[in-house]
Amino acid sequence: MSSTRSELHRVAAHVLGRRRFDVSGHFGLRASPGGIATPAFGPEPEVLRISGTELVREVGTESSQVGLAGSTLADVAHFADVDLESEYSSGPNTPPVGSPDVPLRFDQGELAELVAWFDLGWRVLDTCTTRLGEHWTSSTIQLWPEHFDVGTAVSRKDFPSTNLGFSSGDAFSPDPYVYVGPWGPERPGDPEFWNAPFGAYVTKELAPDAASALDFFRTALDLLSKV
Repeated sequence: MSSTRSELHRVAAHVLGRRRFDVSGHFGLRASPGGIATPAFGPEPEVLRISGTELVREVGTESSQVGLAGSTLADVAHFADVDLESEYSSGPNTPPVGSPDVPLRFDQGELAELVAWFDLGWRVLDTCTTRLGEHWTSSTIQLWPEHFDVGTAVSRKDFPSTNLGFSSGDAFSPDPYVYVGPWGPERPGDPEFWNAPFGAYVTKELAPDAASALDFFRTALDLLSKV
């Protein structure tokens, strides 16, 4: 897993996620143009977003920013009014705070690829869920600061609830991948399709664009509809 991903994950979880949680009790994030963002929260409202290697804070009509590269996690947490010593968890796999006084380091190319993957995932999931039809329901698409993936859950009467998502890489696979995770034990149809403990996945190399990722989701949902 790249150091750029790990660094960005720490900032997303312990600055963006923490700040939103401190104010609103929620920590889900969003893919945004060129980066990652909170949705608007709080009375002003407020938005924290990463754009390239800048952390932007928008409160009401005022906007300010600080560079991430070369800053420490403590620096950017202070900028966002975040207390890194406060109790916080976005789940059991929340990344550790690590050394808050060590400067952050990013590879520009890896960073661009990572946020582009999240952007692709967001667009694909939005297209997929809006095409499902009126008998389906789906959860709000989130960029989860725990697993650092973009995901949603879809369901329909007499159809197993199923997670759909784009992971940036994790202990299961160091490479980014697209995944399908049925909540139940059902794995109908071609057993070779169900190639993961949680369901099925394809790596970024096999699903590098919207069309191939949508085909993967369509195949999974067609198979699950036979349950």
